[in-house]
Amino acid sequence: MNELPQQLANGLILGAMYGLIAIGYTMVYGIVQLINFAHGEIFMVGGFGALTVWLVLPEGFGLAAAVPLMIIGGILVSVAVATAAERFAYRPLRTAPRLAPLITAIGLSIVLQQAVWMWYPDAKKDQPFPQFEGGPIDVLGANIQRGDLFVLIAAPLCMLALGLFVTKTRSGRGMQATAQDPDTAKLMGINTDRIIVMAFAIGAAFAAIAAVAYGLKNGQVGFRMGFLMGLKAFTAAVLGGIGNIYGAMLGGVVLGVAESLATGYIGDLPGMELFGGGAWKDVWAFALLILVLLFRPQGLLGERVADRA
Repeated sequence: MNELPQQLANGLILGAMYGLIAIGYTMVYGIVQLINFAHGEIFMVGGFGALTVWLVLPEGFGLAAAVPLMIIGGILVSVAVATAAERFAYRPLRTAPRLAPLITAIGLSIVLQQAVWMWYPDAKKDQPFPQFEGGPIDVLGANIQRGDLFVLIAAPLCMLALGLFVTKTRSGRGMQATAQDPDTAKLMGINTDRIIVMAFAIGAAFAAIAAVAYGLKNGQVGFRMGFLMGLKAFTAAVLGGIGNIYGAMLGGVVLGVAESLATGYIGDLPGMELFGGGAWKDVWAFALLILVLLFRPQGLLGERVADRA
């Protein structure tokens, strides 16, 4: 029990990253009914964009001052790739059978991964990412690394900003209308193409912020990092209720905490010694998803946010 605050903190940090990435999945699905399996690689290229900004800054530039610039760099790269994917890969298939854009998304994921592997300098191995100096900070009995504080601050701020945007701005209301009925929204004068691009861009921006958090936490980024993180984020989106932006963050937090608790405690149970530790955390994450969907197929929050507005 003495480890419980630490395990909860670890799960919250991990879950916040999952939630930020999951928002991209859920926003796109809520508006165009597309599962963008390339979103994990959008997250990955955002991490490399942020790293590139750090590498071009003059020597001696403080990390605290560099992080905002790295976030901007990561967002620019992620948004550029995501909007280009929407325009040239997904938009021509918008009226095609749903299997076609799904396969396209998987193919685009592979292309982006291989493009970074081939053309980014030394990307064949994981690249070191800057980390804050200094020891961990004690928060309510849990030791939290300084880099982890970034995601704990960024995730709620991003959620608050997105919630205000969706409910208070004209573009946000247009997003809700497009999610409910794109044909009627178009007849009402809403530029649905612009709304869809906006959804891709916002999701990509959140993924880039999560990529900076990932780099600050793990001290490295790699061309493979988008696959598993994207898969976990998609799981979080389904767990919270696909199409629900608040459900995406809730699903991410639940998934992260469940992984952390399973890693810390499953192996201590009688007869479960072989099923504990980090090697099994992915298994328990998907076991949780199956369990939740058996009893609540629509996810924890179920309905789309647009349906409640």
